[in-house]
Amino acid sequence: MIRIQLKRSSILKMALAGSETTTPDGQTFIFRSVRIAAVVALYWFVSITMVFLNNYLLDNRELDAPLFVTFYQCAVTAGLCRVMQLLSGFCPGIIDFPSVSFDLKTSREVLPLSVVFICMITFNNLCLKHVGVAFYTVGRSLTTVFNVVFSFIILKQTTSLQALMCCGIIIGGFWLGVDQEGLTGSLSWSGVFFGVLASAFVSLNAIFTKKVMPAVDGNIWRLSYYNNINASILFLPLLLIFGDLGRLVHFSLLSDLWFWTMMTLGGLFGFAIGYVTGLQIKYTSPLTHNVSGTAKACVQTVIAVVLNSSSKTLLWWTSNMLILSGSSAYTWVRGQEMKKTPPKQPQDSATEKLLDEEKKSNTAV
Repeated sequence: MIRIQLKRSSILKMALAGSETTTPDGQTFIFRSVRIAAVVALYWFVSITMVFLNNYLLDNRELDAPLFVTFYQCAVTAGLCRVMQLLSGFCPGIIDFPSVSFDLKTSREVLPLSVVFICMITFNNLCLKHVGVAFYTVGRSLTTVFNVVFSFIILKQTTSLQALMCCGIIIGGFWLGVDQEGLTGSLSWSGVFFGVLASAFVSLNAIFTKKVMPAVDGNIWRLSYYNNINASILFLPLLLIFGDLGRLVHFSLLSDLWFWTMMTLGGLFGFAIGYVTGLQIKYTSPLTHNVSGTAKACVQTVIAVVLNSSSKTLLWWTSNMLILSGSSAYTWVRGQEMKKTPPKQPQDSATEKLLDEEKKSNTAV
């Protein structure tokens, strides 16, 4: 008994001592744990708030102008990049932001990505507008599947049987969700269609991001600046063609301060999600980030159902669980495969980059 107590005491002391051990940069285990928890909580707050805020703006019955909402958010993001650059000049020790002066040649090189980016965020917002937050996870669930398809078609990268089985689970969850939503009478086929298109363009966005990164010296903030400027310009003729400007002129709340405050907040959170996503990956890992995103999507769905006082069937919830578990399993399988693969193979590194960009794109919407 004495030996057992001594052993337990030793273990306790080791555990307590372990909590005070420091890393080479002088940070304790407790400090790092609290920092990770704070970063994950910040990511959840920004991401969930952004989705609900966008849903609020897009669900405005008096203003049916989803393209204008998207355009305004792109313009705000581009403006915030300039503001952050100015602030970094005044407070270099506090704010670190790259120089983002406009260059026409660089803008042209980023243009193909900007076209894909416009399609991605437009179809994403249209999906959210038509299906709402509760069904949003299902409607936008096929990104991983398209990632596998485009990896094979464009990158000539094959996928393992285990990863394909995970994709099968996701597809099964998607169709079950569509079936169950249809039984409730609230299914929007246009919303499902836009969700599928959004998923496809999220995957294409990851591929084009990798291709244009050298044009901005591999800096994600410089890329965001050029991407949003290009998008803001490209949106202008679309606003005329699809009549969003005409509807905006006749909008009764055009001079309402609350409306513009919400619109600006939408752009602010759109800018912030890029920062907190990078922050979460930096202090955890791409795999942990994806698990966090999956858990966030689950909580987001529950919040939406509770706020709407909706009643969902067991099979409806099962469809969500299939999608979330299939996505998590796919990420884990690919992570295990990459650990076994020699890093010198170019196709594997390309796919790893594609996966990282896919995770960022998934959380940005």
